[in-house]
This record gives sequence, C-alpha cells and structure tokens, in this order.
Amino acid sequence: MSPQPAILRRTLHDELVALLRNMIIDGELRPGSRISESRLCTRFGVSRTPLREALKVLSVEGLVRLLPNKGASVVRVTHKEVEEALAILGMLEALAGELACARIDEEGVGRIKTTHAQMVEHFSRGEKLPYNKLNRSIHDAIFEAADNKMLSETHNMLEARLSTLLFSAPKSPPRWAVAVEEHEQMLVALEARDGAQFARIARVHIRHKAEVMRIALDTLDTKADEAARARLGRLDDSHLRL
Repeated sequence: MSPQPAILRRTLHDELVALLRNMIIDGELRPGSRISESRLCTRFGVSRTPLREALKVLSVEGLVRLLPNKGASVVRVTHKEVEEALAILGMLEALAGELACARIDEEGVGRIKTTHAQMVEHFSRGEKLPYNKLNRSIHDAIFEAADNKMLSETHNMLEARLSTLLFSAPKSPPRWAVAVEEHEQMLVALEARDGAQFARIARVHIRHKAEVMRIALDTLDTKADEAARARLGRLDDSHLRL
C-alpha cells in the first residue's frame, strides 16, 4: 500500500469512510479479500475504533462483511445479485439520460466532452485504471445533470457494489472498443438533447456491462478454485512430511 498522510481529526469519520470506499471501488481492496485493520491503521494514522466505525458504515452500504471475531472482508457479489442490480441500473441510466438531456446546459455538455476525450486517450494507451475512473466520472456527471438526488443515491449504491468486479476481468480489445463507441453515441445523443436515443444506448451499454461482470465473476471463481486446490496441496505435503 502506498503511503497516506494522517487524517485530520475533525473529519476523521467521513474521510475514513470515503477513503475505504474508494479503495474498494478502485480495486485496491479486492472482492472477497480480508481487510487488515492493523495495516490500515498504520497507513491512515488512526486507531482501530474509528476504523471499525467506518467499516460498519460500509457494511450497511453492502461493501463490507463483518464477521464476529473474524474481522472484516470485502463483499463479493453473487451472479444473482449482479443480474438483479444490473436490471435496475439499466433503468436508472436510461432515466438519468432522459432527464439530463432535458436539463443540461452547454457548459455541462462541454465538461463531459472534455472528460470523454481524456478517457479515450487512456483507452488508446490501454490504461485501465484511469480509464475506469473517468468512465465513472462521466456517468456521475450524467446523473448530476439529471438533478434527481434520490436517483443519484440509488445509482451510487448499486454502482459501488458492482464496480469492484470491473478490476477482476481483463478488458478485451473488442469489448473495450464497443464500450468506447457506446460512450461516443451517448455523447452525440446528449449534445442533440435526444433523451429517447440516449436511453436506448444506455440500456445496450448496461447489457454489455453485464457480460463483463459475468466474466469477472467467472474469473474470481477460477482463482478461488485454484487457491483452494493449492491449499489442499500444501496440506497433503505437510501430512507426507509427518
């Protein structure tokens, strides 16, 4: 883990929650992994008490699982949870696009165009992490332009639970190129203030995202099986030595 400056006491709780949430969303803390309280306390310069309070908040958000006497781990969503969440996300993205097309001004469109151009640059260089961050920023900007707080809060909750999976599956060039093209089409619809067209593209975009999520879950399943076989192999070796 990279060094992190100590956190100011007056904003301790909120900052810890935000920092840990970002570590999970950005893939630094992986789905299913144990959360080392001692390492995080050292990194952020805090005691275990505020750290555990922050973990409780993330547990309510569905990002962290707390187990009695076993600490905390990052939640790993199931195939069923992914399918259910993406069905809702498709509707939320479509509605946000329709509202944004009706309400966004030229300055807002300009900011999204600038972010999109930066995202495409990272795509051309194959830079996955900054691409994903800018991708998320664009979707956040669409929801901000929709100007519906409840819509945004629901979207953020579901997106946070699913976004960690994006770091568990490689972006194949064809799938990645399709995602970029869909962003181009959504931007064109936004500039034209064509809410219906934006909604159609957003639904297709979410369906393609579902395919990536399934690959991510399959990748995690494979890694878990390999780790389990490795543990069994070590146990068998230890028995032979005895």
